[in-house]
Amino acid sequence: MRDPAVGGVSSCEPGASASQELRSPDLHLRVRWLGRVKFEDALTLQEKLVAEKRANDSPGDELLLLEHEPVYTIGRTPDRSSLRGAAHLPHPLFPINRGGQATYHGPGQLMGYPIIDLRRCGQDLHRYLRWLEGLLIETLAETGISASARPALTGVWVEDRKIASIGVGVRHWITMHGFALNVCGDLAPFDQIVPCGIANVRMTSIEKETGVERSVSEIALRLEKIALRQIGELRKVEATGPGA
Repeated sequence: MRDPAVGGVSSCEPGASASQELRSPDLHLRVRWLGRVKFEDALTLQEKLVAEKRANDSPGDELLLLEHEPVYTIGRTPDRSSLRGAAHLPHPLFPINRGGQATYHGPGQLMGYPIIDLRRCGQDLHRYLRWLEGLLIETLAETGISASARPALTGVWVEDRKIASIGVGVRHWITMHGFALNVCGDLAPFDQIVPCGIANVRMTSIEKETGVERSVSEIALRLEKIALRQIGELRKVEATGPGA
């Protein structure tokens, strides 16, 4: 099996190199651009990194940035109505250990999988979700899109159109899974499901909102720089938390 840490090339920018990485100055966060990676390979890599952090809390946090071949996923819920039966789906379906209903991942979508130890961030899952939304909103602002979060609807929106979805898993306060930001490409696969279980939701992308072609790797680089700058905000609680 191909090493999932290597990845391939972004579909939206031929020739873009994979497995590039940057670190925040204090080594709190390592960011890796993996290119195109099969969903099952990315899941295996996440599980490996989570297990390593559980066994040894000294490794720094990581953010994996990548895109997938077309797949559908659904979280740990007994309500599978958002799949609309699933038998008709044109791409593979993966039930996974995140929250939330069904969604689609595929070429043209930037996936972000943070592997972060929330024990160093106040053990506050809601704060972590708001932090993720903030990264996406700031990244979109750099492309000229005014996006926002909506109460009780985790994710990022442009007015009534959803541009980014968030679904996380947490094991012993270590995060996995994360976010999906629609950059470019075909949004039609969302029509086969009820995205995130939200009836009549309209999905959009950076390309659709701006009319400008942008590559997944370009947006990944923008988000990477913002994440390296903002990781300190998530970790600020260390100075004021219990025992400080």
